[in-house]
Amino acid sequence: MSVILASRPNVYTGSPLDRADRHRTDEAWVAGRLADPASLWVPVWRARTLFRGLDEGRPEAVFLTGEAASALRMAGGPWAFLGLQDGIATFTVDVSAVDDPLPLLPDGAAWPPGVARFEDLRQIGPGLAPNEAAILAHARGLMHWRIRHGFCGVCGGRCEPRSAGHAMACTQCKAQHFPRTDPAVIMLVHRGGRALLGHSTRFPKVTMYSTLAGFVEPGESLEEAVAREVLEESAIRVGQVRYHSSQPWPFPSSIMLGFYAEGLTEEITIDPNELQDARWFSRAELRDPDAQGISLPRRDSIARRLIEDWIAHA
Repeated sequence: MSVILASRPNVYTGSPLDRADRHRTDEAWVAGRLADPASLWVPVWRARTLFRGLDEGRPEAVFLTGEAASALRMAGGPWAFLGLQDGIATFTVDVSAVDDPLPLLPDGAAWPPGVARFEDLRQIGPGLAPNEAAILAHARGLMHWRIRHGFCGVCGGRCEPRSAGHAMACTQCKAQHFPRTDPAVIMLVHRGGRALLGHSTRFPKVTMYSTLAGFVEPGESLEEAVAREVLEESAIRVGQVRYHSSQPWPFPSSIMLGFYAEGLTEEITIDPNELQDARWFSRAELRDPDAQGISLPRRDSIARRLIEDWIAHA
């Protein structure tokens, strides 16, 4: 099979920010940006992000100015520097300790007042401008790591933030801890003009069929992870593995690495701990999933992109 190129960028990619790691350890520079009223802030509340325009069907991220974010920052939650855009610093702050953060926003901060609210980025992301979705995913993933790494995994001591929120240092053993991203392979297995999709009990829809996926294990190449996961879940052996694209998936802390894998065998034996069902589908069948009694993965997922690009590559 020839190489299938990604038809367009994946959702949550294409951030406009210069992450500017050169400034993270410059405490005076960071302090200046923290005090700058022009700096922008992305608030995160219990893994949710602040949006406006939801009721009108035109969702937008709410980026607060330094002044508008001051009350949220005073709540004492973790914060981090995300990067620069056109010379303006962008930060994120977690306000999960506050039961209701909306009253802390000054009048007008929600543009107009009363219509902004915190929602799950996964539900809103596909409808956002790509650059906004990428910044919000960055903020969500980094804050997830920060609020769960207050103590050292080596000695149990309390950790303090360093590098503008991008590192944690143990106050006892001095160990350094950095944000974690778990690599996961996700692959569409194809053979003879058909694609292998499976249904997991973890899926939000009982009719949804998707590509197989799994986490990379220590000491394992990406290609080896693809072959192992497919074999474990479906008993299908694969040959050639080709890379397609990747997608940050900070729900909570993964990056999805997308592949196409050539199926060498056809008989399916599912792992019931992972799948309820798995089947081979033709392109014609996947063009009309309703007729097959199935639904495909959500449109913001790399799984959907792998399927759609394979269908188009007839």
